[in-house]
Amino acid sequence: MSIGVRTSPYWPVVSHPKLGRVLPGLVVSALGDGMSLVAVTWLALQLAPGPHRGTWVAVAVAAYSLPSAAGGVLFGRFLRGRPGAQLAGWNATLRAAALGAIAVAYALSGLTLGLYVTLLAVSSLLAAWGSAGRYTLIAELLPPVHHLPANAVLATIANFATVVGPPLAGVLIGLTNAATVIAIDAATFAVLAVTYRLAVPTGPPAEASGSSARAGFGAIRTDRTLLGLLVLSFGFFFLFGPFYVAMPIHIASDLHASATVLGAFYTAFGAGALLGGLVTGYLSRWKLWPTTIGIVLAFGAALLPLGLGAPTVLAVASFALAGAIWAPYMSTSMALFQRTTPPADLPQVLAANGSVLVLAVPLGTVLGGFVVGPLGARSTLLTCAAATIALGVVAAAIVARRRPAAA
Repeated sequence: MSIGVRTSPYWPVVSHPKLGRVLPGLVVSALGDGMSLVAVTWLALQLAPGPHRGTWVAVAVAAYSLPSAAGGVLFGRFLRGRPGAQLAGWNATLRAAALGAIAVAYALSGLTLGLYVTLLAVSSLLAAWGSAGRYTLIAELLPPVHHLPANAVLATIANFATVVGPPLAGVLIGLTNAATVIAIDAATFAVLAVTYRLAVPTGPPAEASGSSARAGFGAIRTDRTLLGLLVLSFGFFFLFGPFYVAMPIHIASDLHASATVLGAFYTAFGAGALLGGLVTGYLSRWKLWPTTIGIVLAFGAALLPLGLGAPTVLAVASFALAGAIWAPYMSTSMALFQRTTPPADLPQVLAANGSVLVLAVPLGTVLGGFVVGPLGARSTLLTCAAATIALGVVAAAIVARRRPAAA
């Protein structure tokens, strides 16, 4: 048993003297963030006036994620060259302070909707830099051969949290309230910030290879490989956005089923993603570009049964398969960034990438709201699945034409 563990591709990651000390903090923080998926919306429902509850829930969800796009742009000149642990630690500190302020204001009966949304927005300002910092830390501490398994560890932690966190939040909200769950999330981010500080002491900022104008977006714009990867990722996530609108309408109107069936679909997807994340580390010997594009193609194919009106059992199984296929994408795409980008420029490039990608799913969801009406829910699902396959085909054709070096 011990030999099997030590020969696992994950062993160099979990046994690393610095990463091994960071991982428990990441698990705790991810669990807190998984709980906040429910708590943020539930507290918005509690604070919002009846006629406008839906609007305020949408605003709260947007405030908890979208400002990271602005943060990725606005803070580039101040944060470029910072080591990964420092960037990730600062994001955790800001999250802890802003979410903690929400809990304090609620306890003092001073939490208004405006203050709530403002604090959620503040908490997310450094999220793109925090994500960039985590993946930069991997590139700083591990050789390229271990990047994919390490990325997979981060993805698996996140997937685990999205499966366990929401039901745990439901229980805690029933026993206390949503603000208490947000306070717990703040505490987990504080633990993570301390973990980064103690486990990975930071040195002076590194000198980025380009000027601030070249950093981040400039580096991506002038590198065809990075630009192509960003376009592929944006299209991949954008085309999944309409599913958040079309799926519940399809289940309620086309299948005449209950919310329990919708929950079964999402649970199946999460379980598949958890399994797919665990398998990702064993793909290290696969070429990254073909694997990344293959994920796009296979994901689109796995979604086809939903749009083709397959029986519910088969559709749920195909959605679980889609989750397993989806899971490795972020790990392989991040590994491509880690291998292609000069180390000193990596935080800026990843922050720019994250600033763009955070917009993809929300924009796709907005598109879904416009097209579901004229197309119908099932046709929207089928169109998105077919478009995802087409995206993969185009990407494969471009890569084959350029014949890049194996990666």
